[in-house]
Amino acid sequence: MDIQALNQKIAEESAFVSAVRLEMDKVIIGQRYMTDRLLIGLLSNGHILLEGVPGLAKTLAIKTLAQVVDVSFSRIQFTPDLLPADVVGTVIYNPRSESFSVKKGPVFSNFVLADEINRAPAKVQSALLEAMQERQVTVGDQTFSLPDPFLVLATQNPVEQEGTYPLPEAQSDRFLLKVVLDYPQKAEEQEIIRLNMLQEFPTVNVAVHKDQIIQARTVVRGMYMDEKIERYIVDLVHASRDPQGNGIQGLKELISFGASPRASISLALASKAYAFLQGRGYVIPEDVRAIAKDVLRHRIGLTYEAEAEEMTSDDVVDALLNKVLVP
Repeated sequence: MDIQALNQKIAEESAFVSAVRLEMDKVIIGQRYMTDRLLIGLLSNGHILLEGVPGLAKTLAIKTLAQVVDVSFSRIQFTPDLLPADVVGTVIYNPRSESFSVKKGPVFSNFVLADEINRAPAKVQSALLEAMQERQVTVGDQTFSLPDPFLVLATQNPVEQEGTYPLPEAQSDRFLLKVVLDYPQKAEEQEIIRLNMLQEFPTVNVAVHKDQIIQARTVVRGMYMDEKIERYIVDLVHASRDPQGNGIQGLKELISFGASPRASISLALASKAYAFLQGRGYVIPEDVRAIAKDVLRHRIGLTYEAEAEEMTSDDVVDALLNKVLVP
């Protein structure tokens, strides 16, 4: 493979990335990490679970990205009284024509914000499963394809857990990334104050069209990944399942279950998308390490011993990254 020619191709195909970042920066201050993860989810055709305290511009970010990419956007506020029909739609009866028709729900959008997804019961959460995995929705006896691109961004509030319904492992595994957000820096927060005191809030322009995104996805999948990088990804995932068998001591008692095969696929694809954002046509170990926490943190289960020692899944992923041999 001609790496130089591939790099040239990727540089041309990824030219829109800087334009998207520029438009996002007009409205979103100091959240480049979140912006890049949204782009990785979009380029990898995956969904994102976003965890952060209120007020970190989670809703504003996905809404702004929809404007920049010029696609449809809908927001679903998950509450304990929400019904599956409120998400996917329902069949209604028209007495005038004496016939039934399908009224589509808000899930029929390119970008769907599932706000505070852990507020709704399991029946509503599972209503998103078919949409997220199969990119289709069944209402009554009819099945409808969802628009392309289709991205679900689900948010969770890590602070208030009373009256919530934690996502089961089978559903959280369907999210490509789990992104954990922190508070902005002092200088960034000062800039946020100034931005919100303006008479007129900045408007963003369309920087890329959805056809370019769909084309970029094909390019991302075709990027070069060496066999050594593939083995490194497999070694990381297998080490999460059997740390002792992979020569890592002290983790077996902390992990109740390791990452699934979907984690290997997600880590490979997200690493390619991360390299694409850097304008590079091939994946290096640093790409895998940069995105590993976002891919693995929600796919590794912790034991009571880990919780007693105040260990988090991020600590476990850090240990894996430090111990597994880098090619």
